[in-house]
Amino acid sequence: MTNAVYIDRDDTIATVVINQPERRNAMNLTIFSGLLSAFQECHEDPALRCVILRGAGGKAFSAGADISEFETVRNSAAQAREYAKTFHAAADAVGNCRHPVVAQIEGACVGGGLAMASLCDIRICGTSSRFGVPVKRLGLVEAHAELAPLVKKFGPNIALEILLIGDVFGADDAMRLGFVNRIVPDANVATASMDVAQKIAAGAPLSARWHKKFIYRLLDPTPLSDAEIEEGFACFDTEDFQTGYKAFLEKSEPVFQGR
Repeated sequence: MTNAVYIDRDDTIATVVINQPERRNAMNLTIFSGLLSAFQECHEDPALRCVILRGAGGKAFSAGADISEFETVRNSAAQAREYAKTFHAAADAVGNCRHPVVAQIEGACVGGGLAMASLCDIRICGTSSRFGVPVKRLGLVEAHAELAPLVKKFGPNIALEILLIGDVFGADDAMRLGFVNRIVPDANVATASMDVAQKIAAGAPLSARWHKKFIYRLLDPTPLSDAEIEEGFACFDTEDFQTGYKAFLEKSEPVFQGR
């Protein structure tokens, strides 16, 4: 992890911060490497129950790619393939994190920023947040691996509208497209994101991890294996299930241990 990306821990909730506000948290190799390290660390921490991803400064989640890198490390197909290895590793770390991930979107969420937000499980934005992938203005193409989360989660119609029209659009259109889950006043984005994270963290962590795993698996048309079907019933053998249903019957608050 680098100073450009850091983790702020609050009990069972970790906030991963993209920390280059002076550049509107533009995505570059340093940011991608930092995201890879941060999300690997979060994934491997069994005590966590939710992760928030945000940009520092409150002005931009991320304004997109650091265009200055195109002259130095993304100036040919060969360079782009090498660059993509770091980007794809970071994207995989965000998308495959076993804990639910909430995107706290303040300000611009463009290009690579939108790609990272699409890998999160819940997205909360402010009324003035802006979105888009205007790569057509650069003659740039999103590669298959970069398009996959957008297409799988939101469908080809949405992906085509975002990429072919190429507009930078507002929060209302982001809601219309199904890209964001909630729009709140700009001043309330951080509070609303933490509120959602706390509600997630209050539930049984194994249930959250299994639901996330199962839902994304169902996007794959490959038939479920016998082992995968059997895993759908594994929760009944957990301590958390015993805690949860007994607390319900006793009309008390369950305290889940993740076992």
